[in-house]
Amino acid sequence: MKRAPVADAAYRRGVGIMLLNPAGLVFVAKRIDMPSDAWQMPQGGIDDGEVPARAARRELKEETGTDRAEILAESRDWYRYDLPEDLRPLLWGGKYRGQSQKWFAMRFTGTDRDIDIATEHPEFSDWKWTAPATLPDLIVPFKRQLYRALLEEFKDVLAR
Repeated sequence: MKRAPVADAAYRRGVGIMLLNPAGLVFVAKRIDMPSDAWQMPQGGIDDGEVPARAARRELKEETGTDRAEILAESRDWYRYDLPEDLRPLLWGGKYRGQSQKWFAMRFTGTDRDIDIATEHPEFSDWKWTAPATLPDLIVPFKRQLYRALLEEFKDVLAR
């Protein structure tokens, strides 16, 4: 698993959220702009001057319609992934090779009725709760190793 410092300008700084419900299942959503059946956990960029934990809360609200969650753990390091060559020109104006992300495990404190992916700027067409072990099989291939590393890092949180 590649890990990169925040200062690597070739990678967009971002956050990711592993949102867990009381049953220990993970929130995943299907991107509107992906023709494949790929699902992902909420994630997004860090605004200038924003700290990662604040960015994670903001991104959770923007993508799921709720911020009813408590932070359980923060990744020790920044996780990095590279976009496939054919996608680089299409995302973020072609400025980045991929993302360097700080990840947060969060416990969802609301109910399923609180989740509303029909947000002001929707990114997802569908959502579901899934077993953590299924995450690498649901994501696009170029992010699978990152998801496997997250499962390993957050294994103690997942065991609670």
